[in-house]
Amino acid sequence: TLYYDVDPFLFYILTKRDERGCHIIGYFSKEKESADNYNLACILTLPQYQRMGFGRVLIQFSYELSKAEGKVGSPEKPLSDLGLLSYRTYWSEILVDVLVGYDGEISIDELSHITSFTTQDIMHALFNLDALRYYHGQHCIVLSERVVESYERFQKKKHRKIDSGCLKWSPKVFSQAELRYL
Repeated sequence: TLYYDVDPFLFYILTKRDERGCHIIGYFSKEKESADNYNLACILTLPQYQRMGFGRVLIQFSYELSKAEGKVGSPEKPLSDLGLLSYRTYWSEILVDVLVGYDGEISIDELSHITSFTTQDIMHALFNLDALRYYHGQHCIVLSERVVESYERFQKKKHRKIDSGCLKWSPKVFSQAELRYL
């Protein structure tokens, strides 16, 4: 028998409602207090709901909570192969969306403030997109035609996403007693 203490974690459960009630689609957990600014500890989408965009919704929700907290966040490391692929895709989609819609210069720190991604995760995604260039003594972000065309194809598809304007949530502040685990 394995036993894990769940007291240090908050669980966010995604459900689907039909005429027979609510059914769990997936969940993610998050440490109540993370010294490393992790905004997600564990994520699961049940097999029958995989490849339907629900994992992406859970990832997006973890970042919407980070934005509401006024923090940057990152998933707990190391990521599984599928987790890394999912996050790399999510980070890239969001960053390209911000960059395509942005007029002027923008720094990595400003991208971090807008997205709530850590600067390390932003650099990882930009490197993966092959979007970092060194030009006239400074680093630049350059989106290739291939990346922009891929983004435009992505935009034409229907995707599940959270309307952040509908989020009614404020972070709970835990007392020392609530953070003590035996």
